[in-house]
Amino acid sequence: MSEVKLSAETRTEFGKGAARRIRRADKVPGVLYGHGSDPLHLTLPGHELLLALRTPNVLIALDIDGKSNELAIPKAVQRDALKGFLVHVDLQLVQRGEKVNVEIPVVAEGELAAGGNLLEHVLNALPVEAEATHIPEQVTVSVEGLAAGASILAKDITLPNGVTLAVDEDAVVLQVLAAQAEEAPEGAEAEGEGEAAAEA
Repeated sequence: MSEVKLSAETRTEFGKGAARRIRRADKVPGVLYGHGSDPLHLTLPGHELLLALRTPNVLIALDIDGKSNELAIPKAVQRDALKGFLVHVDLQLVQRGEKVNVEIPVVAEGELAAGGNLLEHVLNALPVEAEATHIPEQVTVSVEGLAAGASILAKDITLPNGVTLAVDEDAVVLQVLAAQAEEAPEGAEAEGEGEAAAEA
């Protein structure tokens, strides 16, 4: 997995006004927590953080005030609902060799069996336990040739070495649904017309 280096500054101003000032300077307020230590309030570079967060579960090497270096992974990211800019980020402190629970995106590849079947992602992300510096960016699952009624369970997915499931192994991750018959609405209209004629 990729590791991104960011410079951060400790933050002493709090509240909405302070947060707005931080964002106007193209920075993002955040909190670093974990390992039983007190939460550390930080200011992070906005553009660099936005680019880093394009990678799920990215490992961030933080240079804090030029004095200390910490490793962290994103745990909660708040974005503006309309404009999409970063509002706040929670970061979890991690150490090399440490196991962490994360969710990794599930990517389906291949073509379903003919017949207009639909693929439903019951789980868009798979909960797993992995070493903090070796979190997979995603898991790829083949759905080639699957027909309606087929499903893929968590235990059916091949995980990289050192990565284990953090969800019931029988949990449904993907399932194939039969295409809806298009004639149903027309039939319903016909029935309605018949009832109207009977009432007349």
